[in-house]
Amino acid sequence: MAFFSGLCSIMLLLWAIGHLLGISSLQALSMDARIAAAVMFVLIGVAHLISPRKLVYMIEGMLPFPFSLVIFTGILEILLGVGLLIPAFQYYAGWGLTILLIAMFPANIRVAVKKLPAPGGLPAKPWYTWSRLLFQPLYIWWIWWAIY
Repeated sequence: MAFFSGLCSIMLLLWAIGHLLGISSLQALSMDARIAAAVMFVLIGVAHLISPRKLVYMIEGMLPFPFSLVIFTGILEILLGVGLLIPAFQYYAGWGLTILLIAMFPANIRVAVKKLPAPGGLPAKPWYTWSRLLFQPLYIWWIWWAIY
């Protein structure tokens, strides 16, 4: 939900700036949504690189090399997030992020089922970890809406 809040906040801020300053490219919500997604995926990717140990628990015992996988997914999130901003790569970045979100979904299910704390120090309450699962399809939809 924090990720979704970030997406919405950035998109609406860019949209408001576009209208207040007369920047036509920022007056299109899909452009603002694309920039918001890029910013959020880059930020999340950087968080994976800065504090990988805070995320390893999500896949530890489930997949081999959990530390390396967290680093790898962080790098992918950064590269694909930037890719959303490059017209020639938007489509491929959209597919890459879609595949990445689907691949990471089992880790989020595991957090909810095993009643593990939510990543990033977010609430460890079952309602929160389970509700996070509902947002994954929304993120995928957001990406595709933003690039088309």
